[in-house]
Amino acid sequence: MSAMETESVAPAEERPELRAEPRFTLTIMRVAKLLCETGEYVGVVRDISSTGTKVRLFHETPPDTHLFLELGNGQRYAVERMWHRDFHAGFRFSCSIGIAEFTEEFGPHPRRPMRLRMEKPVLVAAKGTEHRAMLANLSQHGACIETGSPLAVCERLRLEVDGLPPRVGHVRWRKGSTHGLVFQQAFRLDEFAKHAFALQPFVPAPEMEDVPSARVA
Repeated sequence: MSAMETESVAPAEERPELRAEPRFTLTIMRVAKLLCETGEYVGVVRDISSTGTKVRLFHETPPDTHLFLELGNGQRYAVERMWHRDFHAGFRFSCSIGIAEFTEEFGPHPRRPMRLRMEKPVLVAAKGTEHRAMLANLSQHGACIETGSPLAVCERLRLEVDGLPPRVGHVRWRKGSTHGLVFQQAFRLDEFAKHAFALQPFVPAPEMEDVPSARVA
């Protein structure tokens, strides 16, 4: 079983007067995404407690104060941003959660690579022909597009999106006008996060100090 398929947590050192609930530092990277009005963005969960969490981002913090945190199994948690600084943000859960459920990602759906839903016009070049299409979602390893020109499964292609480096890949599956693509070269997580931000720009939220009384993670 790979490292990403197991999870454990270790107690994090903290001043007891800052938090009422025990806080744990994840010993294995847990990728999650923030669902905001401005778009969907990737982050890494660093600390967790039953009442809140701290997330490491790779760009400015979205301006939304109330949003959702989604895990790889599709489980969503309503959260409120309490502070943010230096590409980290602290969030309070809308209600107390089970730490084991969060870290082990229990649920009806298996954990899968993080996909960000976004609609962007794209250009697909295959067999010397260019096709206009619409991006439906993007991941580190591939994309989902909608196009009126059917592409053959396993067909090699080049995908171009404004704000994203061109990617070479092939068609993994097709259902009607929907095509699932696999990239020949995957993005690193930090690259993926920064490209997602470039495709969904926003006005950064004003910097907030990590005030002890407001810290939840």
